[in-house]
Amino acid sequence: MSRARQIHLGAVPYGTGGPGSHTLWLDPEIPGDASVNIDWFVEMAQLAERGRFDLVFIVDSQFITPFSPPHYLNRLEPLTLLSALATQTSRIGLVGTATTSFNSPFNLARRLGSLDLISRGRAGWNVVTTGDAGTAGNYGLDEHFDYDTRYGRAQEYVELARALWDSYEDDAFPRDRATGRFLDPDKQHVLDHEGTYFKVRGPLNLERSAQGHPVVFQAGDSDQGRDLGAGVGEGIFTFAPDIPTGQAFYDDVKTRAREKFGRDPEHVVVMPGIKVVVGDTDEDAREIEAANNERDHTFGAALREFGRPFGWHDFTRYDLDAPFPAEALVHGERSFYTQAKAVTQRAVDNGWTLRQTVEATRVFRKSEFVGSAATVADKLVEWWEARACDGFNIGLDHPANFRRIVDEVVPILQERGVFRADYDSTTLRGHLGLPAPVNRHTAAREAASGR
Repeated sequence: MSRARQIHLGAVPYGTGGPGSHTLWLDPEIPGDASVNIDWFVEMAQLAERGRFDLVFIVDSQFITPFSPPHYLNRLEPLTLLSALATQTSRIGLVGTATTSFNSPFNLARRLGSLDLISRGRAGWNVVTTGDAGTAGNYGLDEHFDYDTRYGRAQEYVELARALWDSYEDDAFPRDRATGRFLDPDKQHVLDHEGTYFKVRGPLNLERSAQGHPVVFQAGDSDQGRDLGAGVGEGIFTFAPDIPTGQAFYDDVKTRAREKFGRDPEHVVVMPGIKVVVGDTDEDAREIEAANNERDHTFGAALREFGRPFGWHDFTRYDLDAPFPAEALVHGERSFYTQAKAVTQRAVDNGWTLRQTVEATRVFRKSEFVGSAATVADKLVEWWEARACDGFNIGLDHPANFRRIVDEVVPILQERGVFRADYDSTTLRGHLGLPAPVNRHTAAREAASGR
C-alpha cells in the first residue's frame, strides 16, 4: 500500500548571499566566510535534519565576475561539501548541482556514486546544462554549447550515468572468505557506450547504494528544460510566483512525463523554490520582509547583476535613460536565453529605457509565504493541496528565520498530518516516495529466465 501524500521540504543554503541578496552576509549570525565554512554548513544541515526536511540542496555555478553575488564569489564545490555533510548527518538527503556540459560522465558518475555510498543512500544530483556562457572559457572552449547541444548532451549523459551505476548487480560481491571468492564476474557488466556525444567503455568501479541510484533533480523552464525534467527528472526545482502559475507548470511537466515519456507522474516530485519569513504576527513578518528587501535590492547591485542571463553582458556601459538595448539579447543565446528573451520582450513591449527595465527587476514582490507561523503553514498547505507543487525548496537565508521555520512552522504541518513527524526511511528516495531502480542487468537476467 502506498503511503499518503505528504509535503516535501528542502533547504537551500546561500551562505553569504546569492542573487538579489548581496547584503545577506551583514547578518551578524552569518560568518563572513560562511560559503566556505564547513562548520556553518554542518550547523544548517543539522538544523534542517532536526526539522525532518527531505533534503539539503546545494546550488552551483563555475563562472564569476566582480558583479557576482558574495556566495558565488567564494564557495565550496558541492559534492566535496556534501560528502563532508554526510558524515555529520544521518537521514537528510544531500543534493548537489553538477553540470553535464563540463564534466566527464565516468568521473561524475563515480563522484556521485561515492557520495551515495558515503551517505548510505541519501545522494541526489541536480542536473544542469550550465547557463553561464563564460564557463566555457574555464574548460578550454572558445564558446558555450548552443541550447540544442546542451540539452542533447544532458539527456544522453543522465542515461549513461544510470547505466554506469548499474555496472554491478546488487549481489556481485559475495565476499566469501571460506571460498576466497570476492567477485562474481558474471555480475560485472562492461557498458561499451558509444552515443552522439559520449563514448565510455565501463564498467564503473563502484557498487550500487542502498537506494540504487542517486536521485536525479532538474531545473529548467525552457521547452527543452521541461522535456529533460519530464524525461529523466525525479525531482524538479522550479519557481512560481503564484498558485495558477505553479499549477500550469506542475500539470505541464507531469503530463509530459506521462504522455511523452511513459512515466508515472507521481515519480516526478515538483518543488518550487520559495522565500519564507516568519514573524510574531503577519504584520511583524511583513515588516521584516520589507526591511530585508530594502537592504538587499539596491539599484547599483541590480544593474551589475542584470547581465547574467545575457551571458554576463556589461549593461553598465549603456545610457540608462536610452531605450533598452534589445540587441543585447544576442549575448544570451548561449546563456539563460529563456530569461533574457522574456526580459527583452517585456522591455520592448513597454517601451522601457534600460533604467526602467532594471527598476522592474527591483519591484518589491511580496512573497506569499510571509506571516505568523500559522499563516505560513496555511499557505504551504494551500499550494500543496491545489497541486501547484509536491513540496518546497526553502531558501535558507537568515539563520534566526530558518530556526523559526523549523521550530514553529514544521510542528504545525506535523499536527495537521501533512508532514512527517519523524523519518520513516533511511534514503532520499524513501523520503520522496520514489522507487529504487531495479538493476537493468538483474531485470534482463530474470526476464530471460521467465521469473
